[in-house]
Amino acid sequence: MANPCAAHRGASGLAPENTMAAFRKALSFPFVQWIELDVQLSRDGVPVVIHDDRLHRTTSGYGKVGDFDASYLRTLDAGGWFSKAYVGERIPLLEQVLGELVGRCRFNIELKTYGGRYPGMERRVVEMLYGKGMQYDTVITSFDPEALTAVRRLSDDVRTGLITDTAPRTLPGDLRRLGATFLSIGYKRVSRALLEAMRASGTDVMAWTVNDIGAIRKLAAMDGELMICTNYPDRFARALLPPPDVPSPDPR
Repeated sequence: MANPCAAHRGASGLAPENTMAAFRKALSFPFVQWIELDVQLSRDGVPVVIHDDRLHRTTSGYGKVGDFDASYLRTLDAGGWFSKAYVGERIPLLEQVLGELVGRCRFNIELKTYGGRYPGMERRVVEMLYGKGMQYDTVITSFDPEALTAVRRLSDDVRTGLITDTAPRTLPGDLRRLGATFLSIGYKRVSRALLEAMRASGTDVMAWTVNDIGAIRKLAAMDGELMICTNYPDRFARALLPPPDVPSPDPR
């Protein structure tokens, strides 16, 4: 098996998304090479790991993430919505995630910013990566080209990637103008022609979010280097890994 596996918001089909429980669960699968996670800024400018800009879907809180200090956000329950077994899980700080998982995987950090929301987030994240020595083991991605441009101004070391669910013919040129060498694209948009164009331009591709075993196999057959992002690393294993050896019965 060659395809890299990225755990989407951690093993988010098996544990509450974007929590330490989900990240630890993902890394219990030895073939998971990447963790994908989402970052927003608290009111006091701390990078926190959560997908939605509002709190109610995945935490016990209400309101916008950016309206509260990190100290308050850390008091919220971010696991009980998923299962009683995860009551007490917290919204992680990005610094906490990087500190615990450094050296164990690579990171795809999605900046949840659009049109200038969360000013200064790019600098805080880039500085944190340098502080942890992870500037070469991380790609920063976003739907927002302005965020990617800001990262590129801050660092020549940290890779950037555009997130999209479309595949226009202009895509190679768009990535080149952004200085991006990574494409995160909805898996239904992936084709052999797209992969060939990206390979020719020196761009790595990640397909998201692939939870169907048949779809995983189909994508892997297109290109052994295509990164597959899934909520379910166990399904990735069932799709692409050989079954574990079962000892033969003792003939005696």
